[in-house]
Amino acid sequence: MLANFLELNNFRVFWAKDGKEAFGIIENHANEIELAILDIMVPHYDGKEICKHIRKHPEVNEIPVLFLTARDEEKDEIEGLQLGGDDYIKKPASLNLIKAHVETQLRRQSPDKTQWVRYGQVYLDTEAKVMYINDKHIELTHTEYIIAELFFQHPKLVYSRQEILEHITDEEKYIFDRTVDVHIKNLRIKMNEEGKLIKTYRGVGYGFNREYINS
Repeated sequence: MLANFLELNNFRVFWAKDGKEAFGIIENHANEIELAILDIMVPHYDGKEICKHIRKHPEVNEIPVLFLTARDEEKDEIEGLQLGGDDYIKKPASLNLIKAHVETQLRRQSPDKTQWVRYGQVYLDTEAKVMYINDKHIELTHTEYIIAELFFQHPKLVYSRQEILEHITDEEKYIFDRTVDVHIKNLRIKMNEEGKLIKTYRGVGYGFNREYINS
C-alpha cells in the first residue's frame, strides 16, 4: 500500500518483502537509491541488519534511513537511531504522514531534490523545465519538454493525441492533431537511446514505456 501510494506521488520505489531481497536491491540498484524505509521485523535479515549494511556500503552509506515499525518502545527507537537511522516512525502512521517524513529527509539531503523527476539516466528539472541525460543538457523546445514532463510525471497513464493536444495548447497556439506526432518524434530523436522511454500504444496514443518503471 505504501509503495503504491508513493509511486502515485511520483516516487520510484524498489520494494523488498524480506531482508534478503533488500540486500539484492541495494547491490543491483545502489546508484539509484536516494532513501530507505525499513521495517525492523522482516524475515531473514531484519531492518537493523539492513541499516548496518547500508551504512557500510560505499554507494548508499549517506542516504537517509527511516525506520517504520510497530516496535514503539523508547529503547527500540534509540537503538534504531544509534545504528544510523535518520528518523523513526511508529505504526500505525498515515500514508500522508510518511510521505511528509520522506520529503523532509530528501530536502535535508538536497534542498532542490523535490524538483527532479528521474528514470534511469534521464533527469527532468521541473522548475527550470530542462532535461538532462547522463548529466548532459538536452536542448528541447518548450513544447517537447512539456510533453516529456507529462509522461514522466504520470508514467502509468497513456494519453491520446487529443489529450496531449489539450495539454500543450496553452503552450503552442494553432497546433494540429498530427503535429503531436512530430513533437514526439523529435523528442525521441533528441533523447537518442533513451527515447525508448516514450512508447507508442497502438490504437490508444502515447505514454511512458511502463516496461522501464521498475527496471
